[in-house]
Amino acid sequence: MKIECIHCGRKSILIAENLGLCLDCIREEFDKVRPYIEEVHYRSRKEFDLPVRPPHHPGGIACALCANECVIPAEGKGYCGLRKNEEGRLVGVSEDKGNLDWYYDNLPTNCVADWVCPGGSSAGYPRYSYSSGPEYGYKNLAVFFHGCSFNCLFCQNWHWRDKLIRRSYTTPLELAKAVDSRTACICFFGGDPAPQLLYALKASRLALEKNKDRVLRICWETNGAMSSSYLKRVAELSLISGGCIKFDLKAWSESLHFALSGVSNRRVLENFATLAEWAKGRSDPSFLIASTLLVPGYVDEGEVSSIAHFVASLSPNIPYSLLAFHPHFYMHDLPTTSRSHAEKCKELAEKEGLKRVRIGNLNLLSNAY
Repeated sequence: MKIECIHCGRKSILIAENLGLCLDCIREEFDKVRPYIEEVHYRSRKEFDLPVRPPHHPGGIACALCANECVIPAEGKGYCGLRKNEEGRLVGVSEDKGNLDWYYDNLPTNCVADWVCPGGSSAGYPRYSYSSGPEYGYKNLAVFFHGCSFNCLFCQNWHWRDKLIRRSYTTPLELAKAVDSRTACICFFGGDPAPQLLYALKASRLALEKNKDRVLRICWETNGAMSSSYLKRVAELSLISGGCIKFDLKAWSESLHFALSGVSNRRVLENFATLAEWAKGRSDPSFLIASTLLVPGYVDEGEVSSIAHFVASLSPNIPYSLLAFHPHFYMHDLPTTSRSHAEKCKELAEKEGLKRVRIGNLNLLSNAY
């Protein structure tokens, strides 16, 4: 069904009904349409009793883990919903307790980086891998963090919002003990790891200490908006263990990024550029991987071309994965990514100079639009 843009009146099947705006109006008329965008995000967050914007309350308690830099007022919560200011102290998740689910995934697994990481390819052998090919017989400890520093309207894992209030938490030691002799890597994702970064760092250190003199990679799948002050600590763990950091570069245009996720992408791009310098110190296996979800009607060829140009300017060897979209959450009425759009985006990314570009989630591609 075609939806009419509430600003310009254009109709298209590639306009999400909840957002109600076309891509051109978001990019070219952002100041005029911003109130509509904010209202959609406010509505989506109120549904789950989350703050409608990152709080910056004078006299509140500062949280410095991500780019939102929340200053949480008395009896208020941070943007991620994981911490509350109660009687002058932050309660909720901490370095010693995490709000998460974990499970084992047999390798090779459906990971954004499986085509270039030791678990799914020949990369990193023998220093960082148990096998000269995919690590059959080994597994990944997948750690899904509830809570996120973004509010993506297309969130593929939006159900974490239902699990922000828990009766029990997982300690770093409990998670570290889940690493057994067949666990080759730990991957932190979600949601996003940033709101629980101190916990993830402590659990990682414990796991590595308990598994000295053997392969155990520490990997991250993130929106990239973590505090720059913690970026080095995250990077060091992945570098020394042979793990990788997967950045989801959702959009190039700051206005589109805000429309899709509710926040700016400035810190994301700054952090990615910083890590690209670190990546030059370890070429095998790849340290830094970029990905972009091809949201129909919004993440168009121009967005991908600009992202690819940015990535290639840092290093043409950074792997870039273009991911097919499946309708979810507040963008549930959009179609899946078309094959022609994905292939054209791949072609453009390669023209920008990237040497390793891949289309992921091929099973989701359609022949429509």
